[in-house]
Amino acid sequence: MREMPVARATRAAAALAFALTAATAQAEAPFSFAATPGKLPKDVIPLQYAAHIMPDVAGNSFRGTQTVEIEVLSPTSTIMLNADNMQIDAASLSGRGIGKLALEPVLDKEQQTLRFQLAQPLAPGKYELALQFRGQINREGRGLFYVNYKAGGVDKKLIATTMAPSDARRMLPTWDEPAFRARFKLTVDVPGNFKAYSTTPIEKREELAGGMQRISFGNTPKMPSYLVVLVAGELERLAAKQDGVDIGIVTTEGKLGSAVFPLAASRDLLRYFNNYFGIPYPLPKLDQIAIPGGFNGAMENWGAVVYNEPTLLYDPKKSPEKVKKFTFNINAHEVAHQWFGNLVTMAWWDNLWLNEGFASWMAAKATHHFHPEWRPYLEGMAEREYVMNLDARKTTHPIQTRIDTEEQAAAAFDAITYMKGQAFLRMLEAYLGEEPFRKGIRAYMKKHQYSNTTSNDLWTALEKASGKPVEKLASDWTTQPGFPLVKVEQVCEDGKRKVTLSQEQYRLDEPPSVKRLWNVPLQVGTVNGKAWYTLLSGASTTVTQASCDGALVVDPHSVGYFRVQYDPASFRALAEQAPHLPDSTRLKLLADTWSFASNGRMDLRGYLDLVRTYGNEPRVAVWDAILGNLRTLDSLARGEPEQALIRRFLIDFAHPKFDQLGWDEKPGETAEDSQLRGMLATALARAGDARAIDEGRARFARYLSDPSTVPPSMIDFVTGTAGRYADAATYDALAARAANAPNSEERNRFGRALTSAQDPALAARTLQMLLSPTTPPDLTPYILGGVASEHLDQTWNFAVANREALLANMEALGRNAMFASIVGASANPVHADMMENYMRKNFGPDGVVEAERVGNGVRIRAAQKARLLPQVRAALQ
Repeated sequence: MREMPVARATRAAAALAFALTAATAQAEAPFSFAATPGKLPKDVIPLQYAAHIMPDVAGNSFRGTQTVEIEVLSPTSTIMLNADNMQIDAASLSGRGIGKLALEPVLDKEQQTLRFQLAQPLAPGKYELALQFRGQINREGRGLFYVNYKAGGVDKKLIATTMAPSDARRMLPTWDEPAFRARFKLTVDVPGNFKAYSTTPIEKREELAGGMQRISFGNTPKMPSYLVVLVAGELERLAAKQDGVDIGIVTTEGKLGSAVFPLAASRDLLRYFNNYFGIPYPLPKLDQIAIPGGFNGAMENWGAVVYNEPTLLYDPKKSPEKVKKFTFNINAHEVAHQWFGNLVTMAWWDNLWLNEGFASWMAAKATHHFHPEWRPYLEGMAEREYVMNLDARKTTHPIQTRIDTEEQAAAAFDAITYMKGQAFLRMLEAYLGEEPFRKGIRAYMKKHQYSNTTSNDLWTALEKASGKPVEKLASDWTTQPGFPLVKVEQVCEDGKRKVTLSQEQYRLDEPPSVKRLWNVPLQVGTVNGKAWYTLLSGASTTVTQASCDGALVVDPHSVGYFRVQYDPASFRALAEQAPHLPDSTRLKLLADTWSFASNGRMDLRGYLDLVRTYGNEPRVAVWDAILGNLRTLDSLARGEPEQALIRRFLIDFAHPKFDQLGWDEKPGETAEDSQLRGMLATALARAGDARAIDEGRARFARYLSDPSTVPPSMIDFVTGTAGRYADAATYDALAARAANAPNSEERNRFGRALTSAQDPALAARTLQMLLSPTTPPDLTPYILGGVASEHLDQTWNFAVANREALLANMEALGRNAMFASIVGASANPVHADMMENYMRKNFGPDGVVEAERVGNGVRIRAAQKARLLPQVRAALQ
C-alpha cells in the first residue's frame, strides 16, 4: 500500500505511543505461527472460505453467506475470529462426530471479534463453519465502500474494497490477521451493467431476475485476508498478455486513453520482477484498477490492485512529466508487492516494513532500470531527507516496533516504515553487493513462498548469500530509533591521508537519553576516484589512504542513511568544487549542510554561500532541495521583516537559470528542463516576483478560453499561481473547473489551487466545502491542510467550531491527526500548546501521542526560527 509521504504521515494518527520510550528491541526469532502476536487464538485456523456477497448498492448495505473450512489444531471449546460493524444472523458448525450444531454468536465491538462457545471441546480435525451476516457499504475507504462519481455529466456509483490492515472483517467474518493464510472463493450479485473484478478470473456468470447477475470467481492461493478484493461498477478494460499473464488496466468510462502508458509499464514491470525474483508471477491475471476517489494511494490486492485514479492513469496530452514518473513508481511499488507482501507476507504488523520498505526499494530499482533519465535515486534523496528530519526527533520510532492494536497497525503505515525501510535496504544492498543481495532475496522468496516471515528470516538468507554479518548490522538499523551523525576529520602524514570517523546519534531537539551506536557501512574515497568500504562498528575508527591527493569524500554515491559532517578544511575542499561534483555527492553535501545550518551546527551564511555556487544547476532534484529549504526559511519568517530578504535572495538566485530556460518550451529540450521551467516559475511566483505572477495570471486567462495554450509542464504553475493570487472571479472559475473536471488528476489540481488562495474570504469558502456531503472523505485532510498552510488561525477556529461535522466527514484513520495537522507547519510554540491542550481534552491516548509528535515539530521550528532569522539579517541585509 502506498501513499504520498506527507499524506501518509498525516494519516498515521495513532503514532505508536510505546515507541517513544521503548528501549532497543532484541533480535527476533524466525517465523513461527504459534509464536506470532495477535488477538486470535492459534488453535483453530481457516483453510478455505466460500463467500457470497449480495450488495444493495443503492442502499449502501450488503448481505452475505459464508462457509469456512476450518481445522482445529488442539482441543478447544471456543472458536474466535474477527468481525466488525456487522450483524450475524445465523451460524452453525458441522463435521464428523458433531453433526450440525447451531451456534450463538457473541460479538465484541471493542475487540472486533466474533466468538462461539461450544458445550463440549472440539477434537482436532476439520469442520465447516457456516455464517449468514449483514453489513454496511462504507462512505470511507474501509472494507467494502462506495464511490460516487460523474461520467459524461451523469451521476454514477461503484463499489470497491480496501482491507489493510484490519478491515476485511467489515465485509467477511474472517481470521483477519496476516499469519492466518487461507484460500478464498468469492461470489457476488451485482447489477447487470456492472463489471466485477477480484483476485482470480471470473469462473461463471449467471443472469438473475430484476436485471441482476451473479459472478463467481475462481479460487485464490493461500493468502492473508487483507488481500481480499472486490471491485464492481460500470468499468472498461484495456488488456495485453505478458509472460502468459493477462494484464488489464481497468477504468471508469471514457478513460482508456490514459491507460496506454500504465499498461505498457505493467508489462515491463511484470517481466522485470519475474526475472529479478526468479519466481514467475503465480496468478493467471493481474488487473490494475483505477477508481475516482474513495481512498488515497493504492492497495496491492493480489491479482487486482486498486488505485486512486491519479496514481495509475497518465494522459500524455494533459499530464505533466512528474505525473508520468509518479504513476510509474506507484505501479512498480504495487507490482513488487505481488511478491513482497503477497507471495511472502510479514508475520505480524511489527514487520510491516518487510512489505512496504521492500516494495518502495524495489520500485526505485525498477524505475532506475527502465527510466534512468528520471534519476529516481537522486529524486529519492528528497524523500529520504523528509524522513530523516522526522527520525532525528525524540518522537520517532524504530522501523520495527511493537504493535498491539488495530489502531497501532494502521499508524504503522508511515514514513519510517516506507522511506527509512527503503533507505536502509539501499544502503544494505550497496554494502553486500547487488548480486549477493539478489541471491539472498531469491533464496528467501523460494523458501517462504505462500507463507509468512520475520526480519530474521530475511537476514538469514542474506547472510548466507553474502558471507557478511547481516543480522548484527541490520538489527541496529531496524530495532533502534534514529540514525547516526558521522564526523570526518583528516590529516596528511608522510604523504598518507589518515581519516578519523566517529559517530553519535543525530538529533534536532534534545540530546538522546540513551547512547546509541550503529554498525555503519561507510564508503570512503576521493571525488571522481575510487572508494572503499569500512564498517564503523564502534564510536570511532581510523582509515588510511595511500595518498593525500584529491578531495576526501565519504558516502560519494549517497546511499547511506546518516549525515556526514566534515572538519572545516575538508568541507571547504568539497564546497569549492561543488558545481563539478557528481550529482549524488553534490546533493548530499547540500542536504547535510542545510541540516547543520538549521540545527545550529554551522552558520547559515555557510549554507547560503554554498547555494550561490549552484546557480547553473542542471538537476531538478537539486533545485527542488534548494527551493524547498528556502521555502522553509520563508515559512519561518512569515510576518517578519526577514521574509523580504529571503524572497529577494530566492528571486535573484533563480532568475538567471529561469531566464536561460525561457517562458516557452524549446524544440528538442529535455523533459528535465521542461519540468525545471515550471518549478522555477512556481517558486518565483510564490516569492512575489511580479513578472511571474502577471505571466501566470495571463496564461490562466488564455487557458480558460483554450486549454491547449498551456503545455502540461506549465499547468501546475498556471493554476497554482491563479489560485494563490485569486480574486473572486478567478476563484469561481477554478471552482467550476474542479466541479466539472473529467478525471481526478484535474479535479485535484484545481482543488489544490483553491486551497492556496491568500484572500481570507476565499479561504473561508474553501473551508465551507468540508461541510458538504459531496466532498469525499479522502479529500478532507488535503483541503484542511492546504488552507491551514496559508491561514492557520482561521482554519483552527473553523475546525474547532465544526469539529463533529468534520470528524463525521473524514476517514476514521485520520481523525486523530486532524487538529494536529492544522498547526504542523507553525513555528509558534503557542500553537503547539493550544493544540496539545485541545487534544488532551477531546481525544483519546492515540490522539494525544500524535499531538505531542506534531507539537515537538512545532517547537523545533520555533527554535530554528529564533536561531536562523538573526543570521538571515547578517547574511542578506
